[in-house]
Amino acid sequence: MDDISINDFARDPLGYGASAHRKWCLAKTAAGFPAEFSTPATTEDLKDPILWLSQAHALAESAKNVIMSNPNLVKMPVPIQASCDCQYRAIALMLVGYSLEISLKSMMILETGIEDFLKQEKQIKHHRLEELAQFIPNLSKKDKAILRALTHYVYWAGRYPDPGLKRVHDLEDIFSISEKHQVTLQDILTISARVMSHVDVVLTQTEKDGDTGSVKNS
Repeated sequence: MDDISINDFARDPLGYGASAHRKWCLAKTAAGFPAEFSTPATTEDLKDPILWLSQAHALAESAKNVIMSNPNLVKMPVPIQASCDCQYRAIALMLVGYSLEISLKSMMILETGIEDFLKQEKQIKHHRLEELAQFIPNLSKKDKAILRALTHYVYWAGRYPDPGLKRVHDLEDIFSISEKHQVTLQDILTISARVMSHVDVVLTQTEKDGDTGSVKNS
């Protein structure tokens, strides 16, 4: 599978990268649940929570690969290498934040169904993880602070060297959270695992209700 996917990606990286929905339709059809994939996907099609959970996993795997590897900084001038390493690690935190955002929104789709999710989508079309995670039980002040800090990485700190004029104090907020709560990488990975594992609770509840987000309101 790995060699096949790498070769397919190399031949058509843009098309392959955008083919998750089509691959999912093929898998459903093969399992005896015919799915339409010869026409462009609709908004409802792309809100299938399975696709969102899969995206969350892909982001988490990408974050893990970045966290566990070291960047090649040989081509960078020596005085800048330390700065570039910090930015490389910031990208890992951005990917962690994105994986949490997609995981949280996938749980919302499962809980409400696609139709109701679309109705409230404008209100949750943001990256503020602490807000999105309000339904996760027993989050401590430290947990919420970590989610708030990761939000900075999603919005800007994983993508740009500065937050922009309107967010000029965001950098200090990151340092403040880090120092006040003594946040370690293990702390971040622990809260991330807790949030993402909550999907099991949501799935259990939807099964009890006799429905799932992928078919609800269809």
